Amino acid sequence: MTARIREFLRNRREDGPCVVVDLDVVEDNYRTFARALPDTRVFYAVKANPAPEVLRLLTKLGSCFDTASVQEMEMVLAAGATADRMSFGNTIKKERDIARAFELGVRLYAVDCKAEVEKIARVAPGSKVFCRILCDGAGAEWPLSRKFGCVPEMAADVLEHAHRSGLEAYGVSFHVGSQQGNTEAWDQALASSAAIFRECAERGMILSMVNLGGGFPTKYLKAVPGVESYGESIFRALSKHFGNRLPETIIEPGRGMVGNAGIIETEVVLVSKKAEDDDVRWVYLDIGKFGGLAETMDESIRYPIRSDREGDDTSPCVLAGPTCDSADVMYEKVPYLLPVSIEIGDKLLIEGTGAYTTTYSAVAFNGFPPLKSYVI
Repeated sequence: MTARIREFLRNRREDGPCVVVDLDVVEDNYRTFARALPDTRVFYAVKANPAPEVLRLLTKLGSCFDTASVQEMEMVLAAGATADRMSFGNTIKKERDIARAFELGVRLYAVDCKAEVEKIARVAPGSKVFCRILCDGAGAEWPLSRKFGCVPEMAADVLEHAHRSGLEAYGVSFHVGSQQGNTEAWDQALASSAAIFRECAERGMILSMVNLGGGFPTKYLKAVPGVESYGESIFRALSKHFGNRLPETIIEPGRGMVGNAGIIETEVVLVSKKAEDDDVRWVYLDIGKFGGLAETMDESIRYPIRSDREGDDTSPCVLAGPTCDSADVMYEKVPYLLPVSIEIGDKLLIEGTGAYTTTYSAVAFNGFPPLKSYVI
């Protein structure tokens, strides 16, 4: 909670739940990444928070952008960035979207199979491609599934197919899992990447780049290492596996760039019990999984929640959203401790919500409007 956000919330007109993002925090985060990994280009993961104000700021600071769709590319272009500062990082792309990206000037594409290579070769000739490999994601609070990437043993074949199809086999990428708490998580993936570089060299292809992905955490309930610790660990792993011939590197921070810059203000709609002798209360908010808190799925991301009644006695509460869907329960397996004095109409602050909230918010489920966003 920054002083700027506190002042904004104090003066805003009541209009339902909202997220407020402080651009000063985003700028500080960008500069921290740039210092921690000075020889690495930052490709902000637009999906984390595509607010125009955020994109304009990062454009001005010199960031590049990881985009997942043509629509995100158009947002980045509207913010003033040029196409050579973008990658099409989604491994699942319609051919017509690749063609449109190429028309816009994008020349850097992610792949994880030969079929995706063939799409790019047909409509984006001569482009650079990097092959995403699978990573186990151990240590991440929001691990990524096997949906993206191929086994490392397959990557050289995919890149050779790109090379033979007239594309530039540019490099390798991976993602160690979102909200990664282990600073050493990049080591094994970099070992695999170095092996792919060697195998491709034996086949006559000189790769240039390793995309280190995202995974850089923001602080929720638990303390997390600083970006500097990640930078030191990654540099050690690069030196260990690549020696003196370090590749070009890029990172794709999303959560780590904007997560701690945002606060959600929400209202308590109802406080109840399911039985008179229950020890646990149910606290229903005017925001839930479908209003922007989708990352509470399986209680993976546990946000800090603040109340004006802090200091009062507390008791365990189940937290749920306002919709007529029984899945709209954020925290039940491990209830939250909230003040016993909490009442209908109280406001709660949900911290660390600058990332993956507005973009997860449903358009009109149950008629509720999408999460309002303010950038200051």
